[in-house]
Amino acid sequence: MSLSYAGTELELFAHATHWKAYVARHLSPYIAGRVLEVGAGIGANITQLTNRNVQDWWALEPDRKLADEITQRLQQGTLPSNCRVLVGTLDAVPRQERFDTILYIDVLEHIENDRSEVALAAELLAPGGRLIVLAPAHQFLYSPFDRSIGHFRRYNLAGLKQLTPPGCRVATAFMLDSVGFFASLANRWVLRAAMPTTAQIATWDRAIIPLSRVFDPITNYRFGKSAIIAWQTML
Repeated sequence: MSLSYAGTELELFAHATHWKAYVARHLSPYIAGRVLEVGAGIGANITQLTNRNVQDWWALEPDRKLADEITQRLQQGTLPSNCRVLVGTLDAVPRQERFDTILYIDVLEHIENDRSEVALAAELLAPGGRLIVLAPAHQFLYSPFDRSIGHFRRYNLAGLKQLTPPGCRVATAFMLDSVGFFASLANRWVLRAAMPTTAQIATWDRAIIPLSRVFDPITNYRFGKSAIIAWQTML
């Protein structure tokens, strides 16, 4: 079953190369083997997050139009040849398949029943496999932008840990973009914008993210705009 994605921000954020590289630096040690990316969008994460330890990459996307964009990029050779596209939700993945890594990059907040979703995803993990979630942080930052693109919620680390699926343990949990937190705070209480502009995204990516690279270690990665957790199946 294919669905239609209501958001229009994917192309906008696809150009946030500093942010994507920063995320990749922190997530790459946990990404290997057979990878399933849930809600792959237009495939903007694939080139940043794939690495030499990845065997193959399944891009699962419920919106057929977005999935077709990934297919076009594969045909154009701008995505790794070991990728394949699957249209649908987790129900579209054959239950006998097993993955070493399952990714939700800015996706879980779009899913109303998040607990059931991560439990179902965990069933597709191979022994020792990892389930990784990156999501917007702090419910008090929930803004018209969140609402406009279909976010049900934002997260903190404690809330993500409460979603730990059966048979899994928390491998790591941390936050990124401490300086960007204040930009989100301004949007929530001052700008109240339903969609950032291209200029705002460029400023965040080129000016704020480099600052967060400096300050995030100082905060011990416990403060920021984005929350990240990786669960691992218990052998």
